[in-house]
Amino acid sequence: MSNDQKNADRFLGFADIYESARPRVPKYPVDVICRYLGKRPSLVVDMGCGTGLSSEIWTDISDEVIGVEPSDDMRRIAESKTTPKIHFIKAFADNTGLPDSCADVVVCSQSFHWMEPESTLKEVNRILKRGGIFATIDCDWPPVTKWKAEQAYMQLYGKVKQLEADIPEIRESFVRYPKDLHLKNIKSSGYFTYSRELLFSNSEPCTKERFKNIIFSQGSTQTILKKHPELIREDVELFNENIDRIFGNDPFSIEFCYRMRIGVK
Repeated sequence: MSNDQKNADRFLGFADIYESARPRVPKYPVDVICRYLGKRPSLVVDMGCGTGLSSEIWTDISDEVIGVEPSDDMRRIAESKTTPKIHFIKAFADNTGLPDSCADVVVCSQSFHWMEPESTLKEVNRILKRGGIFATIDCDWPPVTKWKAEQAYMQLYGKVKQLEADIPEIRESFVRYPKDLHLKNIKSSGYFTYSRELLFSNSEPCTKERFKNIIFSQGSTQTILKKHPELIREDVELFNENIDRIFGNDPFSIEFCYRMRIGVK
């Protein structure tokens, strides 16, 4: 099985949780991308679009949006968002099947670390117009909220990451490419005349159930729950109890901190 397929299979079985918990792309990075582009985009290609959360914001900004997603499970939800301006295709990021020089903007939101960077950037260069923009948008985990909730999150996630590293069948079931090399990979590809990194944050409404589901929307947690739930059952119960106690039933705000890497072709 290819690494691309392994990574796509990692996201099977929890698309509904992903859709309900993950953040939408905020307006700020879209404004920056359009400012760098210098015009209204005719076509935005959203690579690794998942359930379409990262595609929706472009529908009032670009003439056309194409979401690229290899996971049938994730794309099922994305396709429910199809409109005359936005549609979704099944493909891997390094072989989209799209025409040469068709896109003004190519974005990877929470997804570039699942793509082999050299072959993906080669495909980005192929489909991106001269002067077009490539951007990776990633948020840090957990979102900013009460520190005790963040601590509970990191305690559970630390256990997840330990198990992921220690169990061979899980360790070998995916390939993750380091996010901290995104900008370096963009620069070293030779495809872009200018590149930089931007930091920003965005607030979203939250409930205790959404906060819980943020960690359950991550492939690492879901893989342990699927393959060895007994190893994490008590940790999950403790996490849920802690979050219930910390937040109660009232809604609250959380803040996602983002890192965006941009390349201008």
